Amino acid sequence: QVQLVESGGGLVQAGNSLTLSCAASGRTFSSYRMGWFRQAPGKEREYGADINWSGSSTSYADSVKGRFTISRNNAKNTVYLQINSLKPEDSAVYYCAAYDTRRGKYDYWGQGTQVTVSS
Repeated sequence: QVQLVESGGGLVQAGNSLTLSCAASGRTFSSYRMGWFRQAPGKEREYGADINWSGSSTSYADSVKGRFTISRNNAKNTVYLQINSLKPEDSAVYYCAAYDTRRGKYDYWGQGTQVTVSS
């Protein structure tokens, strides 16, 4: 059982930067991969980035590569997503998720944090 809580969203002007946080608690598994996803109104949820808990490997969607940076602070059990050069199309609810290696999928999700980018 893993509980995830996102924070850091808000209303931001295009071109600015924003850092989102995802705090994990009650982790049962010794290791798992963490991912960031987003979902805009009327659109399907899309993948943004992921990182293994040790931080030794990261991956990014082509659409955000170069603007998104995923990182972690294991001492705080927290994963971060830094977004640079924000665009209006970045407006969405951003979710973090934990990958369950036993099930082979992202099984644990946070409630999301809203990011709204004004043009």
